[in-house]
Formats: sequence, structure tokens, C-alpha cells
Amino acid sequence: MISRLDREFEFYQQALQLRSARQQVLASNIANADTPNYKARDFDFAKALQGVLSGNATSAELAKTDPRHLSVPSVFPGVKLQYSNPYQSSLDNNTVEMDVERNKYMDNSIRFEADLTATTSKIKVMLSAIQG
Repeated sequence: MISRLDREFEFYQQALQLRSARQQVLASNIANADTPNYKARDFDFAKALQGVLSGNATSAELAKTDPRHLSVPSVFPGVKLQYSNPYQSSLDNNTVEMDVERNKYMDNSIRFEADLTATTSKIKVMLSAIQG
């Protein structure tokens, strides 16, 4: 019974953990907005979730292009980080565009809340069924 519940919630668990990992990456981009030569990073959430759920995940680490970059805790295994291409180049070779990063950050936050709400609803339905 417990293993069935585990399988049932695996998708939600992985989705929430990936959303959290993406939030850390986006927060790191925002924190390094004024760091010369910093390269903004992100990852494709759908591909990462598919890879994690299928078991084809590979580990990835963030690379620092400058010793002054802030460290980001270990990224979720299976996440392949990519550098973001800026719409507009900057004089200090920093690729963080604050409007774009803030937009991604807020979008990811809203999607995290939606995933959390879906998970909570699923739990409530199961509890209701168990309690009769």
C-alpha cells in the first residue's frame, strides 16, 4: 500500500523539487546581476522532469566563471544547466537581464504554488477516501 502511495506522489515530489532547484538557479542569476563576466543559467524544466521520472538523469554542477560568483547549492541531479543567451549585450560581459530573470523567477514561483496546490488537493482526496 505504501509503495503505491509512493508511486502516486513521485511525480508531485519530483516536480516540486525541480521547481525549488530552478528557483535557486534563478536567484543566483539575480544575485550575480552586477558581477562582471557572470553568465546567467537556467534549465528546461519539462526535459529535466522527464529525465528524472524516466531514470535517465545525469548529474550536473554549476561552474563558476569568476571567483567572485556566489555559490549555488548542489543542483538537483538530472538537471542539465544551460547558459542563457542575452537579448542585449552588456559592457562587462554579464548576461543577466534583470527583467527577464525576474519574470522567470515569478513564473517559476507561481508554478511552484500551483504544483503545491495540486499535491495538497491529491492528499486531501486520499485522506477523505481513507477516513470514509
